[in-house]
Amino acid sequence: MSDLKKKILTTNLGNPVYEDQASITAGESGPTLLQDTHLIEKLAHFDRERIPERVVHAKGTGAHGYFEVTHDVSRFTRAAFLSEIGKRTDLFVRFSTVGGEKGSADSARDPRGFAVKFYTEEGNFDMVGNNTPVFFIRDAIKFPDFIHTQKRHPARHTQNPDMMWDFLSLTPESIHQVTILFSDRGTPKSFRHMDGHSSHTYMWYNQAGEYYWIKWHFKADLGFQTLTREEATELAGKNPDSATKDLYDSIAQGDYPSWTVYVQIMPPEEAKNYKFDPFDITKVWYHADYPLIPVGKMVLNRNPENFFAEVEQAAFSPGNFVPGIAASPDRMLQGRLFSYPDTQRHRLGPNFHQIPINAPKAAKANSYQRDGFMAIDGNGGASPNYYPNSFGGPAPDPQFAPPPVDVAGMVSRHPYVLSDIDFVQAGELYRRVMSDQDRANLVSNICDSLGQAQQRIQLRQTALFYKADPDYGQKVAEGLGLDLAAVKDLAAMSQEERVKATQA
Repeated sequence: MSDLKKKILTTNLGNPVYEDQASITAGESGPTLLQDTHLIEKLAHFDRERIPERVVHAKGTGAHGYFEVTHDVSRFTRAAFLSEIGKRTDLFVRFSTVGGEKGSADSARDPRGFAVKFYTEEGNFDMVGNNTPVFFIRDAIKFPDFIHTQKRHPARHTQNPDMMWDFLSLTPESIHQVTILFSDRGTPKSFRHMDGHSSHTYMWYNQAGEYYWIKWHFKADLGFQTLTREEATELAGKNPDSATKDLYDSIAQGDYPSWTVYVQIMPPEEAKNYKFDPFDITKVWYHADYPLIPVGKMVLNRNPENFFAEVEQAAFSPGNFVPGIAASPDRMLQGRLFSYPDTQRHRLGPNFHQIPINAPKAAKANSYQRDGFMAIDGNGGASPNYYPNSFGGPAPDPQFAPPPVDVAGMVSRHPYVLSDIDFVQAGELYRRVMSDQDRANLVSNICDSLGQAQQRIQLRQTALFYKADPDYGQKVAEGLGLDLAAVKDLAAMSQEERVKATQA
């Protein structure tokens, strides 16, 4: 194709885009910069694509409960709700599927959202995670594109395997999450029988200003129980709201589900020289290096009185922090810090924080935000609506500032460079964690879905499975009836060569 005929990607205003796979960051591992107008445009437009249901996590349910500290972690964080053993904090949890619409089946093969709102005395803290410890992509600029592949074809208006597998096979960093999703872990038995993870890395900091990188883990006390593909399919037909009903009924009967809460903690000096980028959400920190440290217990003991008021209007954001907890340079997290509250302003309005389920309960909000649709909290009365002022209005307090983090680097769109390490953890999961039956189910589930895509896409994706583990790739190739020699040849190529060899 000549340069004259080549289509150039542009912004919505026609400005040419020079890179669409990497956000602008301060250095390779630095935080994302607000000056990335292309990223902001993509996320802001994406946040407004669905009216009125959530763009993602549309199908879900929730419940009230409490968190109780069982182990002392006060030397790592100054967060008041984690300050002493025995301390309880009210919370609200929303579980969800990710890609489906509001009417989709609870048993669909999909990651599950795991969002927890803690009503602390220092304001609300949200832990907005999933039931898997990793994710498909590691830069927020790719998120709108990824979710589009999980939705409906723009012409056929049906889900389309070519879209999903084309994107995944062109995004090799997804291999770890794909392996988890197409195992039986992709179809949990119920919301009560699944774990939750922050997936992202966060910062904890203490009163002395010392900080640590951490990951949250919520382990279901009932155990992580799953369904086979056949069981999930049957359940989708018989009772598409199975997990929703199961959670409500169990709480109504006094059978309260609970989770033991842990963190992994990494000292900042060790993050600089870890085996891989510790802020890369496509990878887990090895438990042998950073074991799970118990923190507390989460119990759900009260159902919503009104689904719409409490579950549908619940608004979570990974940027809702309290003193003692802050963000990390994780590129996916940096994008979510903007996107989540932005989509809530679109979905629920600029005063969504005043809705009772979202309003702080153990703390008082004192801000200068006024007016807008549905301002229902008195709108500040006659108090000043600007700062600074000399009329006794609330003022910032430097004592709550998180510790400074050194950031340096060239401002550019730094793409992640694909390397063999991107395939290691998927291979380890296949070889060392899964049983023979787990592996058989994984391959069967992949073949059932990938088999509906074009053969060139099958070959490209199977080559990625082969790179993770030769037996993995061979089994998938056999299940799809692919030429194993062709798969091996593709696996030996660079990603650029692989894409060119399987282009339409």
